[in-house]
Amino acid sequence: MQDYIKRNIEEKIYGSLKEFPVLMITGARQVGKSTLLKNLKTEIEYAYVTLDNPVDRALAKSEPETFLKKYKSPVIIDEIQYATELLPYIKIKVDEKRYEDKENSNGMYILTGSQMFKMMKGVSESLAGRVSIFHMYGLSTNEMFNEKDIPFLPLFDYINERENKKKFDLDELYEMIYRGKFPELTKGIDLQSFYAGYLQTYLERDIRDLVAIKDEMKFLKFMASIAVRTAQELKYDDITKEVEIDIKTAQSWLSILKTSGLVYLLQPYSNNAIKRIIKTPKIYFMDTGLACFLAKYVDSKTLEISAYSGAIFETYVITEIIKTYVNNGMYPELYLHYYRDSNKKEIDLLIVQNGFVYPIEIKKSSNPSKEIIKNFSVLAPLEKAGLKIGEGGIICMMDKVIPINDKNNFIPIQCI
Repeated sequence: MQDYIKRNIEEKIYGSLKEFPVLMITGARQVGKSTLLKNLKTEIEYAYVTLDNPVDRALAKSEPETFLKKYKSPVIIDEIQYATELLPYIKIKVDEKRYEDKENSNGMYILTGSQMFKMMKGVSESLAGRVSIFHMYGLSTNEMFNEKDIPFLPLFDYINERENKKKFDLDELYEMIYRGKFPELTKGIDLQSFYAGYLQTYLERDIRDLVAIKDEMKFLKFMASIAVRTAQELKYDDITKEVEIDIKTAQSWLSILKTSGLVYLLQPYSNNAIKRIIKTPKIYFMDTGLACFLAKYVDSKTLEISAYSGAIFETYVITEIIKTYVNNGMYPELYLHYYRDSNKKEIDLLIVQNGFVYPIEIKKSSNPSKEIIKNFSVLAPLEKAGLKIGEGGIICMMDKVIPINDKNNFIPIQCI
């Protein structure tokens, strides 16, 4: 059993508590939101209340003003989605405090929630300009190895510095992929029981609240259909036929998975300098363990030799890179894309930053071919549009950073 694992997003949270009166942390169930808040080391002592408690929830919904008199700031309110009626009253409390004592008005409320669907409308209407919002995912590999998350770039100096900080072989990697990154799983609990219970809780407590689903097993089948398509382009026709639902339902259900934090859509790169770009996003399950459970894999060794192996390897890489941005308070949607055109030329990941485009391929191999980067040449027209093609490479299972040419390298997976 492990003690609390320090989360890399904490530093940004501490900073926001000094700058905003309200801090909101969102994320899927069991990613560690409540545990993080209980372990925060702040100068302010926060009271704590969870709206999982039906008595407090009822009070918050029926008499929000009374609730906030009972639980005065500074206070942590967990699972705020159960009583969004509180949000306008929190605004009033914040504005009163700002008027009376603006210098001491920051860090008044910390809110958490696992249903962004319900929360964000109320937040945007009531707390605009008063709230700092962070999204949490499960543990990053860096957190598990007590390393900092730095927004990933395939720069030689970056990858060379991280080359020897953490190492794992293929068996260890696939065991980590198979188990997933929910913090609770570091305590040695049974994997199958955890995921079965997780899905039951998700269906009963989140999905029923969000949408009237007559057949929960069909929604579960939909989740499994998405899971087996991780790291693929999103094609609704295939999913609707398999699950036997219409496209409107599929779009609605996928939106729920996305806003719940279980799924991420990697958008294609778009630039007028490059023609005939495919505009369909790629879909990634944000927890590889949950994806493997839904895809019915029962051990890591079978997973590693399966037809699913390459897709789940790519999913692991993409999700870990996403976490390096999120854990630094950055929006990965602004920086991370993929490339595919009508000629079926594809680049797994493009990182766009500061006028540079950094191309990356992802291959589960300890000896990938240099030819894999041949599609990087499709980016050449971007230089005429004022962008520069930066360093890139192939993220793979090699042990060391090895140059491919003067701009690209073989990048060991531990360098993320």
